[in-house]
Amino acid sequence: MTPATVPPTTRTPADLMAERLPALRHGLDEWTLRMIHWHFSEETGSPFWLRRRATLPFDPLRDITGFDALALFGFFDKNELRAARPRDLLPRGLRHRPFRVFETGGTTGEPCRVVNVSKLDDEVTLYRVMLEVRGLDGGDIVAMTPSGPHQYAHFVERLADRWCGSAAFIDFDPRWVKSEIQSRGSADSYIQHLTAQTRTLLARQRPSLLFTTSKLLLALVGELDEPLAAHGVKAVCTGGTSCSAEEIRFLEEEYLQGVRWIDTYGNTLVGHALMPEGSRVYHLPPPLAVQRVVDPANPLREVPVGARGRVLTTTLLEDLFLPNLLERDTARRTGPHPWFPWDGVTAVEGVY
Repeated sequence: MTPATVPPTTRTPADLMAERLPALRHGLDEWTLRMIHWHFSEETGSPFWLRRRATLPFDPLRDITGFDALALFGFFDKNELRAARPRDLLPRGLRHRPFRVFETGGTTGEPCRVVNVSKLDDEVTLYRVMLEVRGLDGGDIVAMTPSGPHQYAHFVERLADRWCGSAAFIDFDPRWVKSEIQSRGSADSYIQHLTAQTRTLLARQRPSLLFTTSKLLLALVGELDEPLAAHGVKAVCTGGTSCSAEEIRFLEEEYLQGVRWIDTYGNTLVGHALMPEGSRVYHLPPPLAVQRVVDPANPLREVPVGARGRVLTTTLLEDLFLPNLLERDTARRTGPHPWFPWDGVTAVEGVY
């Protein structure tokens, strides 16, 4: 597919995002220093990071002089989030604001937990731009997504609220899928339960947008009597695990005629890496989060554009600071796109 281009006189999606989310206007080094002082100052920091400061072999307030200096933290161990009391993750500077606790799905073991104050609303703001530039914001939504303590359903609900649309959800516990696979070797019966719920909603709601994961989209379309477009769906929005190139071709040619496909790459800890029109490249918007592709043998060394390596992310938000998180995925590093003036990743594969 040929990447879309944006005329030079037209504001890019990155421009629109920066208009609505002022934090995006900050330089990466400047924002890094701001977030370090927020998370490690007694007045505003969280109990989690203030305790950690006392054990570090350096002083973050003195020694972190820019983004590259975050290497001093080493690699963040997600097990620390699993063991932490969620309230201890809440920065003191946000203690008078409402917050929620979200959990990641967790591939194995206990899930990670994070607090949300403004993170989710920021992600909704960015994603709505991606819909607007495609002429797709508005209408009702059907969500075939994890629910309960998982962020995905809350994200979809708040997105629909932005234009007073409805969001219809199914009951979906991703841990039950994993339990079925572990105990029976297959989760086919539970997946059929999910697709049956979704088929009913598509028939009753006739939504403009369908939110789901790539793998569940594959399961769903094979059980539909009509193409998604016949149900009124204008776009399918996916996240989570990626499809293979052959699965992408199969879906687009067989089931998604007349339907736009907007995919994202990311998770609850780092947010959405966004896909421009006409590409399968994902760009995570700095300075709120930074995505790099690094040498697996030397994870502090970034690989050249075009090379494959392991994905390394850093999250720099008021309600979440996670430095140097090595993801389980590998990807190929790409350069900037006309929509986004920063590097992206493509050809994502789960390896580790």
